Amino acid sequence: MSFSYGRAVRAIPGPSMIPDRVLNAMHRAAPNIYEGELVEMTDSIRADLRRVARTDGSVAMYIGNGHAMWEASLANIARPGDRVLALFSGRFGRGWAETARRMGIEVETLDFGFRGEMEPGRIEDALRADRDRRIRAVLSTQTDTASSALTDVTALRAAMDAAGHPALLAIDCVASLGSDRFEMDAWGADVMISACQKGLMTPPGVAFTFQNARALEAAVPCASPYWDWQPRVAPSRFYELFNGTAPTHHLYGLREALDMILREEGLAKVWARHEVFAGAVAAAVEAWGAEGALELNIPDPAHRSRAVTTIRTGPGDASRIRTWCEEIAGVTLGIGLEAPGSDPASMFRIAHMGHLNPPTLLGTLATVETALDALAIAHGRGAVEAASRVIAEAHRRGIAVSKNMEPHVALG
Repeated sequence: MSFSYGRAVRAIPGPSMIPDRVLNAMHRAAPNIYEGELVEMTDSIRADLRRVARTDGSVAMYIGNGHAMWEASLANIARPGDRVLALFSGRFGRGWAETARRMGIEVETLDFGFRGEMEPGRIEDALRADRDRRIRAVLSTQTDTASSALTDVTALRAAMDAAGHPALLAIDCVASLGSDRFEMDAWGADVMISACQKGLMTPPGVAFTFQNARALEAAVPCASPYWDWQPRVAPSRFYELFNGTAPTHHLYGLREALDMILREEGLAKVWARHEVFAGAVAAAVEAWGAEGALELNIPDPAHRSRAVTTIRTGPGDASRIRTWCEEIAGVTLGIGLEAPGSDPASMFRIAHMGHLNPPTLLGTLATVETALDALAIAHGRGAVEAASRVIAEAHRRGIAVSKNMEPHVALG
């Protein structure tokens, strides 16, 4: 018997659940693509994307996804034969590295393991060893969506500075932008890539690269007219922003989502909410793991994503849990993703990014616990209670937002 005949919940790490307001904003006839409302709205979107990224730099917008932005960023910062240093903490750093290899770029790698944390000393040593300064960029993910590892970008920047290396620092924030705190300028990132379908709560289809003045100055001549930053950063005509027709309806949805993030909730409060929800999921998993095999993939809270949590189970149990949750209860959990040190059939992921509140999150956790009971998978009790206590405690103390967490960029 299935109980899934209500509104389905997608607890996957993107596309995240889309607010009805965003969908309604997109439900309209095609607009004028030459002048008027769409042009003016796109200017406001570009300014607000820079606010979310916390940068005074520029943004280039593309019709694409995160994988497309791997290629877009590389096409502007490295030529075939150039070298980059790619850092792995799961699967997606490997993907960026593989894209570079297929573009003819030499790739040096540092693998910190599927359950490990970034080691700044190894990064500093690798850069010091590059005596000819051939490495043009260091590539890293803030949140690896497969492992749910969180990179300390400030420590990475400090390691590069300690080595005195001139490489650009490029960060993949596809999973983390609008969920985990990210300070592009203050933390010293030169390039950042992201997309609209996760923390920005918009259907997949629009993606971005952000670049500071140093990155623009160091950019190589881009062989691809589509990936080239320059026309998108400083267009002379509207169509150059997208190298052709704009993704009109996505822009209406994105405008609504940015209003919700920046003008209604506030970016700092968005970050705080995601931190509370990540703590609630961790508390639930720790309760389940008191009796049984379930455990958090990333042991140290300081190195766990605030956008997604990867959970390890006994052999094959994750697949059974996901199937039960989706087919019987209408909750879709994230699959385990294959990477060295991982068993996809024994991992699942709970996303807690974007348009999320306690009923949705606690309902997801209660559904997982029901699946554990229904499938007779050993687990500890009290997970939902543990998660609810985290949220209740956050309410009691107030989600404190200090002034120095508010967006610092004052754009037009």
